[in-house]
Amino acid sequence: MQSLRLIENWPVPTAAAGVVRADGTVAGTHGPADRRFPLASVTKPLAAYAVLVAYEEGAIELDEPAGPEGSTVRHLLAHTSGLAFDEHRVTAPPGTRRLYSNAGFEVLGDHVAKATDIPFAEYVRQAVLEPLGMSATTLDGSPAKDGVSTVRDLLRFGAEVQAPRLLDPRTVLEAMSVVHPGLSGILPGYGHQKPNDWGLGFEIRDSKSPHWTGASSSPRTFGHFGQSGTFLWIDPDAAAACVALTDRAFGPWAVEAWPPFTDAVLAELCGGSA
Repeated sequence: MQSLRLIENWPVPTAAAGVVRADGTVAGTHGPADRRFPLASVTKPLAAYAVLVAYEEGAIELDEPAGPEGSTVRHLLAHTSGLAFDEHRVTAPPGTRRLYSNAGFEVLGDHVAKATDIPFAEYVRQAVLEPLGMSATTLDGSPAKDGVSTVRDLLRFGAEVQAPRLLDPRTVLEAMSVVHPGLSGILPGYGHQKPNDWGLGFEIRDSKSPHWTGASSSPRTFGHFGQSGTFLWIDPDAAAACVALTDRAFGPWAVEAWPPFTDAVLAELCGGSA
């Protein structure tokens, strides 16, 4: 895909990107697709997928208590548990505000580890990474932000989410549907959003503005970006997923570069070029 070459214009030392279609066909890659990059918060969709595997295996329930009093696994996945951003401190009653929380995903990891009697990083490996052939991907600490992966591996994950083999498609549909609709909150790096819609571990584009995806991205687009200059989006209307990984921290450069890049990718996809 010629549009992927736009990463050459990004003010970053190194970048790699790729696109995979819903049928699992890799439409193209550009840059070092096998280089391992820190994912930062793009770790969260991988962790969330493992939590959903634990749910389907019967190890946990989405509505069982987890985290602060009154909170559930579902609250933690949807950033509505009330936990603060990076502290295990309650700042709101569960279900009342969209408070993006790394701490919430750390509580999730601990909850699944206790339920399965398997360290969460190992559970992620067994439940998601190994079955998908993501051999270059590791979780080296917090399930909120310490994943390391490659474009090639994340394209395998993007293909899985679009055509699930590890989960029932109905579970994935629930994951990309809004949990607790209408809640407002801060989208890190983009300010207050009303509503600030999230599914189960995936951010949902909906009508958010400003946003890190493109102007032509469908409202159903979902995914995540990371403070290490990384993103993964899946646009069901385009029947494709796109990954971009860099070695420069998120900042104004990304706010400027990512949306036109996404629009160019979508235009090429719609035009049928590859």
